[in-house]
Amino acid sequence: MALLEKPEVAPVKNRKIRAQSRWGLALVNGWLIFFAIISVIPMLWLILAPSKTDPQVTHRNPLSFGSFHGYVKAWKNLQFFDGGVIGQWVINSVMYTAAIVVIGTITASLAGFVISASKIRFKRTFLISTLIMMLVPPVALVIPLFVEMDKVSLIDNPWSVILISSLYPFGAFLSYIYYTTTIPPELYESARLDGCNDIKLYTKIALPLSWPLISLLAFFAFIGNWANYFMPYIFLPSSQNYTLPLGLGFLFYSTPAINPGVGATSVPILKPEIALAGVLVAVPIMIVFMVSQKRLVRGMLAGSIKS
Repeated sequence: MALLEKPEVAPVKNRKIRAQSRWGLALVNGWLIFFAIISVIPMLWLILAPSKTDPQVTHRNPLSFGSFHGYVKAWKNLQFFDGGVIGQWVINSVMYTAAIVVIGTITASLAGFVISASKIRFKRTFLISTLIMMLVPPVALVIPLFVEMDKVSLIDNPWSVILISSLYPFGAFLSYIYYTTTIPPELYESARLDGCNDIKLYTKIALPLSWPLISLLAFFAFIGNWANYFMPYIFLPSSQNYTLPLGLGFLFYSTPAINPGVGATSVPILKPEIALAGVLVAVPIMIVFMVSQKRLVRGMLAGSIKS
């Protein structure tokens, strides 16, 4: 009898495991859906708010749609502020971020390659210095960086923000990990036997094999600098040189939308206009993420398994 009862134990255990697995999966999915909802709703409100008038934004359903004319009106009202300087802010943000992405990506990739594959001295020191720079908060470097930029007359010059923001220790360390785990050292040694120097090793071997890394570096450089407020605030006092996030803060303070007290002006900029300015900051990040999603995942997985 005991021999006949034993086979029934396994199906019972399997059913319990499947039931626990279903409950665990439902809990995880429910938690993810909850966070997705609380993340999506504010973004939907931001996108829909410029379509309504200021009273409608306050009293109507937050997720209701006004009219497409509302976007046009909100943009025209934004042009009244300081002679349409918001257009210059958009151009500044695009130019600064593009320069930072290009310079930061190239220098980080080169630094990671040099630390991982070249035969220069003190490579370990450079790697430790990179890790230390990753740990130092930017606030701690404000005074020395400001003094340095002042000595070379770059205060209120876009190049101060571009050069400082192009310092990309995280990108250098990520490049080091990628080149160390993805490209075998034997490949470099074979190329050196054929007469290749470090420059040819990078341009002929490392760079063609590192496009997933380049995409990842460019993505993180864009995300970290498009919405950067701190560095432009410190080094760019003139409003004509503001980036869009910095100009948005100035817009908040100088208009009746957020600050109805001292400093507010009679410019017709209310909640729909502020929401539209926020859309200009948020939407490019969403577009870049959606366009580069596949390359981003491929770059994150690259080098995770060493053959």
